[in-house]
Amino acid sequence: MHKLGRSQRDKVQQFMTITGASEKAALQALKASDWHLEGAFDFFYSQPQIKSYPDTKHLEDLYNRYKDPYTDMILVDGITLLCNDIQVDPQDIVMLVLSWHMKASTMCEYSKQEFFTGLQALGIDSLGKFRERIPFMRSELKDEQKFGEIYNFAFGWAKEKGQKSLALDTAIGMWQLLFAEKQWPLVDHWCQFLQARHNKAISRDTWSQLLEFARTVDTSLSNYDAEGAWPYLIDEFVEYMNENGIISNPQSMTDWSKKR
Repeated sequence: MHKLGRSQRDKVQQFMTITGASEKAALQALKASDWHLEGAFDFFYSQPQIKSYPDTKHLEDLYNRYKDPYTDMILVDGITLLCNDIQVDPQDIVMLVLSWHMKASTMCEYSKQEFFTGLQALGIDSLGKFRERIPFMRSELKDEQKFGEIYNFAFGWAKEKGQKSLALDTAIGMWQLLFAEKQWPLVDHWCQFLQARHNKAISRDTWSQLLEFARTVDTSLSNYDAEGAWPYLIDEFVEYMNENGIISNPQSMTDWSKKR
C-alpha cells in the first residue's frame, strides 16, 4: 500500500476491518468504485468470486438458536437474544436494515425462509460474521437509493397484519428513527402536527410522499409548491407551519434538499 495516499490507505484499512476482506479484495473494490467506500461495499458484496457463501448447516444452527420453541418462527424473545448476541439494541435502526435484507413481512418476527434469505444475502453464517456486517448495514443508510428502499419497506414491515394503514404512534416512532439518520430538521414539527391535528392512521401514499417532501423542500418551505401533487396531509402541515410561525431558519439548519 506504499504507493497509496494516506486517505486511500485509511479507506483500505477501514474496508478490511468492516468486511474482513483481504488487502487485494479491498483494493479491487475501492478502485472499482473510484475510492468511494459505500460503492466499494456494494461492489464487494455483489461479486460472486469474493463473496463468502454461508454454510447452510451453520445457518440452520443459528436459526434453531433463536426460533420459538412452540412455532417454526423467530419471535420477540428470539430477536432479543439475537440482539444480545450481536451486541445491538433491539431499537437500533440496524435491525430495520437487517429486516429489509430478510424481506421480513412483519416486525418482531422472522420466518425460516426470511432468516435464511437475509443472512445468505449478507454472507453471514456465524455470530462473528454477523457482528462484522453491522458497520456495512449502517453504511447502506447513507446510500440515497437504498435509504429510499429501506424507508418504503418500513411501512409494510411496521403496520399491523391485515391493516392497510400504519398506526400513528408506530409511524411517528419510525419517522423519528429514520429521519434521525437523515437529519430532516422538520421531523419533530411534523410529528407534533400529526398529534395535534390528525390523530389517525397514516396511509402508504402519505408515508412515501413525505420522503420526497423531505428530500426536495427546504426547511424554510420557500420552494414548496402549493399546486403540487402532495397529499392533503402535507398541504395541511405547511399551513400549520405558516399559521404558527414555525419556519425553520435556513442558517441554523442544514437542508437535506441542499445536500443532493
